[in-house]
Amino acid sequence: MKFDRRLFINFDWMLLLVVLCISLIGLLNIYSTGFNQISARQDFIFVKQIQWVVVGLVFMTAAFCIDYRFVSRHAYLIYGLSILLLLIVFFYGYATRGSQRWILLWGFSFQPSELMKLTLILALAKYFDHHRRIEPYRLKDLAIPFLIMLVPFLLILKQPDLGTAMILFIIFSSMVLFIGFRWKSLGWSALIGLVFIPAGWLFLKDYQRERILTFVNPDSDPLGSGYHVIQSIIAIGSGGMTGKGFLKGTQTQLRFLPERHTDFVFSVFAEEWGFLGGMVLLILFMSLILWGLKIALRARDYNGTLIAVGIAALIFWEVFINIGMVLGILPIVGIPLPFLSYGGSSMVVLMTCVGLLMNISRRRFILQP
Repeated sequence: MKFDRRLFINFDWMLLLVVLCISLIGLLNIYSTGFNQISARQDFIFVKQIQWVVVGLVFMTAAFCIDYRFVSRHAYLIYGLSILLLLIVFFYGYATRGSQRWILLWGFSFQPSELMKLTLILALAKYFDHHRRIEPYRLKDLAIPFLIMLVPFLLILKQPDLGTAMILFIIFSSMVLFIGFRWKSLGWSALIGLVFIPAGWLFLKDYQRERILTFVNPDSDPLGSGYHVIQSIIAIGSGGMTGKGFLKGTQTQLRFLPERHTDFVFSVFAEEWGFLGGMVLLILFMSLILWGLKIALRARDYNGTLIAVGIAALIFWEVFINIGMVLGILPIVGIPLPFLSYGGSSMVVLMTCVGLLMNISRRRFILQP
């Protein structure tokens, strides 16, 4: 693990600029969600989010400076430590709103399931790199990587955190599709999934079932389970083409919109900045995702390619699912919007992911193996 000053030659300024722009938008949005027009005071969450962005930038720098191949060599160890943290949650974690997901580390709340997203990408990338095949993978070839995903999937589902568990499965599926999968095996996988969907319904919590039923017909309980999505749609629609203006969104400032600093931050943004503002934000996200895929295609080795693909998939699906939720076209499953939703664990992990992308991008210019 030797630091190489050549890493700063041809630094990926575009990737950094896009991430900083999205993070700045996120900070302004968090400021709006916590602003009180009556007292003209700001909630503490804005200051906390600034702190998490700074901490995230520190982790981004560390992930950029340390050779990603060194990190990859210890991917299974990192995976094991992440599993241990998930187990600690059940014994020493604390619960909020019926979910036991957080533990205290050095005075800070930390969500191990967020770290597991990156850990899973590293572990799967190492496995597929060491078991590279010329022919497409078959179902039996995926038994071990599926088990790598299944263990944290079940632990996170037990917390319960259906949204994060789904993200792990989607990351696994995205990486499998990238490396190549037999169409016949894909058909069998889809058939097995359809068979187990009814069985999966039995394992859902009552509130999770309500969310799915509300997705089908939100007007069935407009003041209960359907309240969130109805208020979200109203906020987005009221923004119109150009929005109501910063700190002038009525759904947000009058506190009609619930969870406005976490799950529904895009609703706040769309109400204040309108369709045009929303499109600018989506273009920034798309630029980040496409840049990640570009880094994957130009990576020096297959392991770097797989890590970059996994990170791009993580960001894409979190953006897609979160915005789908607030628009009412997907069930509400509690997926944060990257770099915008309030939360330290998500911010730090995503910044670390960006640091790894920068690392992979720069290492292709270094000649030694």
